[in-house]
Amino acid sequence: MRRDAQRNRELILAAAREIYAEQGVEAPLDAVARRAGVGNATVYRRFPDRAALIEAVFHESLGATLERGEQARAAEDAWQGLADYLEYIFEGLALDKGANDLMTTGLSGVPSLERLREHHGATVGGLMARAQEQGTMREDVTPEDLLFSLAALGRAVPATAAVVPGAWRRHLALLLDGLRTPARADAGPLPAPPFTAEEFAEVMREMGDGAQRPPGR
Repeated sequence: MRRDAQRNRELILAAAREIYAEQGVEAPLDAVARRAGVGNATVYRRFPDRAALIEAVFHESLGATLERGEQARAAEDAWQGLADYLEYIFEGLALDKGANDLMTTGLSGVPSLERLREHHGATVGGLMARAQEQGTMREDVTPEDLLFSLAALGRAVPATAAVVPGAWRRHLALLLDGLRTPARADAGPLPAPPFTAEEFAEVMREMGDGAQRPPGR
């Protein structure tokens, strides 16, 4: 790559990181071009579509999250491994609106994100199974229960962070406390059956579509 082309690429990536952190990944590419001080055509030559730019911007951080998941899987105490892993993820969601969009909407076409989603689901499911075997998590909770609750809480993080930074820590703690054992002696069964894998996938698509649609549509 020529030196000027490499410089333009670095300018575009730096601008995209800033704008995605501020506005989310739905920010228009022309805003990225303006921030970078280059023309729209230059952006499209380097990155033919939004997914390609998102992949370039977030490839390293998504890889770091995957590595953190591997560390969590190796934890002897599965409950603590799960709690530490989720805290790491939510710290990222609170700091970067773009990262929040990646983890809580139905964005597609980003290879690193697809790999992380698969790894994330397996990490959460595996740690939950081990925690249930170790007697530290209630046995009637499924991975779909937790993943749905995490997605819903994650979507609220930007709003709470704008008002009370760090408020997500309280709500994540409350969520996790509800999954721990022993349960209250007077607690009955959960009031509805868990999502099936197919139902969970459909709900997540609906959440992602809704987040990307204008209000009222």
